[in-house]
Amino acid sequence: MTISLSDAALYAGALFILFLTPGPVWVALMARAMSGGFRSAWPLAMGVVVGDVIWPLVAILGVTWIVSVFDGFMVVLKWVACFTFLTMGYLLIQSAGKAIAKDSRLTQPGMWAGFVAGLAVILGNPKAVLFYMGVLPGFFDLTQLTGADIAVICALSFAVPLAGNLILAGFVDRARRLLTSPKALKRMNIVSGALLITVGIIIPFT
Repeated sequence: MTISLSDAALYAGALFILFLTPGPVWVALMARAMSGGFRSAWPLAMGVVVGDVIWPLVAILGVTWIVSVFDGFMVVLKWVACFTFLTMGYLLIQSAGKAIAKDSRLTQPGMWAGFVAGLAVILGNPKAVLFYMGVLPGFFDLTQLTGADIAVICALSFAVPLAGNLILAGFVDRARRLLTSPKALKRMNIVSGALLITVGIIIPFT
Protein backbone atom coordinates (compact mmCIF):
# COMPACT_ATOMS: atom_id res chain seq x y z
CA MET A 1 0.00 0.00 0.00
CA THR A 2 1.43 3.38 -1.04
CA ILE A 3 -0.93 5.90 0.59
CA SER A 4 0.08 7.22 3.99
CA LEU A 5 -2.03 7.09 7.13
CA SER A 6 -2.09 10.90 7.28
CA ASP A 7 -3.40 11.17 3.70
CA ALA A 8 -6.10 8.60 4.43
CA ALA A 9 -7.02 10.42 7.65
CA LEU A 10 -7.25 13.79 5.87
CA TYR A 11 -9.47 12.25 3.19
CA ALA A 12 -11.71 10.63 5.82
CA GLY A 13 -11.94 13.97 7.61
CA ALA A 14 -12.97 15.72 4.40
CA LEU A 15 -15.65 13.09 3.78
CA PHE A 16 -16.98 13.61 7.30
CA ILE A 17 -17.12 17.38 6.81
CA LEU A 18 -19.03 16.86 3.55
CA PHE A 19 -21.44 14.55 5.36
CA LEU A 20 -22.16 17.34 7.88
CA THR A 21 -23.45 19.49 5.01
CA PRO A 22 -27.27 19.06 5.08
CA GLY A 23 -28.91 18.01 1.83
CA PRO A 24 -31.77 15.96 0.32
CA VAL A 25 -30.43 12.66 1.69
CA TRP A 26 -30.47 14.14 5.18
CA VAL A 27 -34.11 15.16 4.72
CA ALA A 28 -35.02 11.75 3.30
CA LEU A 29 -33.35 9.94 6.21
CA MET A 30 -35.12 12.22 8.67
CA ALA A 31 -38.51 11.69 7.03
CA ARG A 32 -38.12 7.93 6.79
CA ALA A 33 -36.86 7.63 10.37
CA MET A 34 -39.72 9.75 11.69
CA SER A 35 -42.33 7.76 9.79
CA GLY A 36 -40.99 4.22 10.20
CA GLY A 37 -38.08 4.39 12.62
CA PHE A 38 -34.52 3.22 12.05
CA ARG A 39 -35.74 0.14 10.16
CA SER A 40 -37.26 2.40 7.52
CA ALA A 41 -34.22 4.67 7.21
CA TRP A 42 -31.25 2.28 6.97
CA PRO A 43 -32.19 0.82 3.51
CA LEU A 44 -31.83 4.31 2.00
CA ALA A 45 -28.40 4.65 3.57
CA MET A 46 -27.41 1.28 2.10
CA GLY A 47 -28.59 2.38 -1.35
CA VAL A 48 -26.41 5.48 -1.11
CA VAL A 49 -23.45 3.24 -0.22
CA VAL A 50 -23.50 1.62 -3.67
CA GLY A 51 -22.83 4.93 -5.39
CA ASP A 52 -20.31 5.93 -2.73
CA VAL A 53 -18.22 2.95 -3.86
CA ILE A 54 -18.84 3.12 -7.62
CA TRP A 55 -18.12 6.83 -8.21
CA PRO A 56 -14.66 6.92 -6.55
CA LEU A 57 -13.69 3.75 -8.42
CA VAL A 58 -14.81 5.23 -11.76
CA ALA A 59 -12.96 8.45 -10.95
CA ILE A 60 -9.72 6.66 -10.05
CA LEU A 61 -9.74 4.52 -13.20
CA GLY A 62 -10.69 7.49 -15.38
CA VAL A 63 -8.05 9.83 -13.97
CA THR A 64 -5.37 7.11 -14.17
CA TRP A 65 -6.11 6.67 -17.88
CA ILE A 66 -6.08 10.44 -18.52
CA VAL A 67 -2.75 10.81 -16.70
CA SER A 68 -1.25 8.04 -18.84
CA VAL A 69 -2.07 10.15 -21.91
CA PHE A 70 -1.39 13.69 -20.64
CA ASP A 71 1.79 14.42 -18.66
CA GLY A 72 1.44 16.85 -15.77
CA PHE A 73 -2.31 16.32 -15.48
CA MET A 74 -1.99 15.27 -11.81
CA VAL A 75 -0.56 18.66 -10.87
CA VAL A 76 -3.51 20.39 -12.52
CA LEU A 77 -5.97 18.11 -10.74
CA LYS A 78 -4.37 18.80 -7.36
CA TRP A 79 -5.08 22.50 -7.77
CA VAL A 80 -8.57 21.67 -9.05
CA ALA A 81 -9.15 19.79 -5.78
CA CYS A 82 -7.95 22.81 -3.81
CA PHE A 83 -10.25 25.14 -5.76
CA THR A 84 -13.19 22.71 -5.37
CA PHE A 85 -13.04 22.73 -1.58
CA LEU A 86 -12.51 26.50 -1.39
CA THR A 87 -15.50 27.10 -3.68
CA MET A 88 -17.74 24.62 -1.85
CA GLY A 89 -16.87 26.16 1.49
CA TYR A 90 -17.52 29.70 0.25
CA LEU A 91 -20.86 28.80 -1.39
CA LEU A 92 -21.98 26.89 1.70
CA ILE A 93 -21.27 29.86 3.98
CA GLN A 94 -23.00 32.23 1.55
CA SER A 95 -26.18 30.12 1.49
CA ALA A 96 -26.01 29.13 5.15
CA GLY A 97 -29.50 30.39 5.98
CA LYS A 98 -31.35 28.75 3.10
CA ALA A 99 -33.78 25.91 3.76
CA ILE A 100 -33.05 22.40 2.47
CA ALA A 101 -35.03 21.35 -0.61
CA LYS A 102 -37.22 18.31 -0.19
CA ASP A 103 -37.64 15.44 -2.67
CA SER A 104 -40.77 13.35 -2.08
CA ARG A 105 -39.40 10.49 -4.20
CA LEU A 106 -36.87 9.77 -1.45
CA THR A 107 -39.50 9.35 1.25
CA GLN A 108 -41.74 6.67 -0.27
CA PRO A 109 -42.53 3.95 2.30
CA GLY A 110 -41.09 0.43 2.12
CA MET A 111 -37.65 -1.13 2.62
CA TRP A 112 -37.03 -1.76 -1.08
CA ALA A 113 -38.30 1.71 -1.98
CA GLY A 114 -35.83 3.16 0.50
CA PHE A 115 -32.90 1.25 -0.98
CA VAL A 116 -33.84 2.17 -4.56
CA ALA A 117 -34.32 5.82 -3.60
CA GLY A 118 -30.87 5.95 -2.02
CA LEU A 119 -29.35 4.25 -5.06
CA ALA A 120 -31.13 6.58 -7.46
CA VAL A 121 -30.16 9.77 -5.68
CA ILE A 122 -26.45 8.90 -5.73
CA LEU A 123 -26.19 7.21 -9.15
CA GLY A 124 -28.50 9.75 -10.77
CA ASN A 125 -26.01 12.51 -10.10
CA PRO A 126 -23.29 12.53 -12.81
CA LYS A 127 -21.62 15.42 -10.97
CA ALA A 128 -20.52 12.90 -8.33
CA VAL A 129 -17.87 11.30 -10.54
CA LEU A 130 -16.63 14.75 -11.59
CA PHE A 131 -16.45 15.69 -7.92
CA TYR A 132 -14.29 12.67 -7.11
CA MET A 133 -12.13 13.24 -10.19
CA GLY A 134 -11.48 16.74 -8.93
CA VAL A 135 -11.03 15.88 -5.26
CA LEU A 136 -9.16 12.56 -5.08
CA PRO A 137 -5.94 13.82 -6.77
CA GLY A 138 -5.67 16.38 -4.00
CA PHE A 139 -5.23 13.61 -1.45
CA PHE A 140 -3.51 10.80 -3.36
CA ASP A 141 -1.13 10.26 -6.26
CA LEU A 142 -3.50 8.23 -8.42
CA THR A 143 -0.70 7.07 -10.73
CA GLN A 144 0.93 5.14 -7.86
CA LEU A 145 -2.16 3.49 -6.37
CA THR A 146 -2.17 -0.26 -5.83
CA GLY A 147 -5.19 -2.53 -5.56
CA ALA A 148 -4.99 -2.24 -1.77
CA ASP A 149 -4.90 1.57 -2.00
CA ILE A 150 -8.01 1.63 -4.18
CA ALA A 151 -9.77 -0.71 -1.77
CA VAL A 152 -8.94 1.60 1.16
CA ILE A 153 -10.15 4.70 -0.71
CA CYS A 154 -13.42 3.04 -1.72
CA ALA A 155 -13.90 1.72 1.82
CA LEU A 156 -13.42 5.21 3.29
CA SER A 157 -15.70 6.71 0.63
CA PHE A 158 -18.63 4.61 1.78
CA ALA A 159 -17.81 3.89 5.44
CA VAL A 160 -17.64 7.52 6.60
CA PRO A 161 -20.92 8.68 4.99
CA LEU A 162 -22.64 5.41 5.92
CA ALA A 163 -21.67 5.74 9.58
CA GLY A 164 -22.87 9.33 9.56
CA ASN A 165 -26.17 8.43 7.89
CA LEU A 166 -26.88 5.59 10.29
CA ILE A 167 -26.05 7.74 13.31
CA LEU A 168 -28.30 10.48 11.92
CA ALA A 169 -31.14 7.99 11.54
CA GLY A 170 -30.56 6.64 15.05
CA PHE A 171 -30.63 10.10 16.63
CA VAL A 172 -33.51 11.37 14.52
CA ASP A 173 -35.11 13.40 17.30
CA ARG A 174 -31.99 15.49 17.87
CA ALA A 175 -31.33 15.80 14.13
CA ARG A 176 -34.92 16.92 13.58
CA ARG A 177 -34.47 19.81 16.02
CA LEU A 178 -31.27 20.86 14.24
CA LEU A 179 -32.86 20.80 10.79
CA THR A 180 -36.02 22.64 11.83
CA SER A 181 -34.13 25.44 13.59
CA PRO A 182 -32.98 28.04 11.01
CA LYS A 183 -30.44 29.41 13.48
CA ALA A 184 -28.88 26.01 14.16
CA LEU A 185 -28.87 25.14 10.43
CA LYS A 186 -27.15 28.42 9.56
CA ARG A 187 -24.52 27.88 12.25
CA MET A 188 -23.82 24.32 11.05
CA ASN A 189 -23.49 25.45 7.42
CA ILE A 190 -21.05 28.21 8.36
CA VAL A 191 -18.89 25.82 10.40
CA SER A 192 -18.95 23.17 7.64
CA GLY A 193 -18.10 25.77 5.00
CA ALA A 194 -15.15 27.04 7.03
CA LEU A 195 -13.86 23.50 7.48
CA LEU A 196 -14.12 22.83 3.73
CA ILE A 197 -12.08 25.97 3.04
CA THR A 198 -9.51 24.74 5.58
CA VAL A 199 -9.18 21.43 3.71
CA GLY A 200 -8.76 23.35 0.44
CA ILE A 201 -5.93 25.37 1.98
CA ILE A 202 -4.19 22.27 3.38
CA ILE A 203 -4.26 20.28 0.10
CA PRO A 204 -1.43 22.18 -1.71
CA PHE A 205 0.95 21.44 1.20
CA THR A 206 0.32 17.68 1.35
